[in-house]
Amino acid sequence: MKLKEIKALGAAELRQRELELRKELFTLRIQKQVGQLENPVRARIVRRELARVLTIAQEHATSH
Repeated sequence: MKLKEIKALGAAELRQRELELRKELFTLRIQKQVGQLENPVRARIVRRELARVLTIAQEHATSH
C-alpha cells in the first residue's frame, strides 16, 4: 500500500491492516526458520508497511 492509501484509512481499517501485517510477518518468520522462505525481501516490505501503518495510526490518535 502506498502512503496516500494508508492515510485514507480509518482507525478501524488501520487496526485491521496492522493485524494482517503482523500475521503475515509472523508467517514469514516461521518460513525463514523452516527454510521455506521464497522471497526474503517480502519480510522487509511488510516490516516497513507495518511501521507506516503504526505511524499513521499514532498520528490519528494524537490529532483526534
